[in-house]
Amino acid sequence: MKICFATNNPKKIEEVKAALGDHFEIVSLKSIGCEEELPETGETLDQNAFQKARYVKEHYGVDCFADDTGLEVESLNGAPGVYSGRYAGEPRSDQKNMDKLLENLRPHTDRSARFRTVIALLIGSEEYSFEGIVEGEILEKRQGDGGFGYDPIFSPDGFNGSFAEMSMAQKNEISHRGRAVKKLSIFLKGN
Repeated sequence: MKICFATNNPKKIEEVKAALGDHFEIVSLKSIGCEEELPETGETLDQNAFQKARYVKEHYGVDCFADDTGLEVESLNGAPGVYSGRYAGEPRSDQKNMDKLLENLRPHTDRSARFRTVIALLIGSEEYSFEGIVEGEILEKRQGDGGFGYDPIFSPDGFNGSFAEMSMAQKNEISHRGRAVKKLSIFLKGN
């Protein structure tokens, strides 16, 4: 089965291809000729995921899925949440986002957080969604060189270290995106 993953993030594509295995041919936005930035103006992860997937379906006519992920920090009232990718403003910068988050957390003792991913799938005229959540905490400083986004400062429950210190296989096994992709994979294999 050939399906487009509606993202311009090569690390996300790599992660999802590894998680889905050889059962599916995952194509990128670039490979379908989509060079523009996809709209992300929703107020929730669900709205953004569906907005991106619908845009690709409407403009390029291909079956696709899109995700949106947010880091929700308890003591910051769920921030950065839906604004995780642009928390420190434009242009987007993982380093600046982490700096701002660590600075905003400085006066707080509760560092609990969770990553949440929503995947919106459009096949034919049908729409589906899948969610994955991983609980954890924000570390005091960056640890590890792998991953992307907030991975160097997020430690999932039950692991002594950050996502950035895990192999891709380890991360896919327990991460928010890995869990959502597993649900997507089970659904696709059943159809």
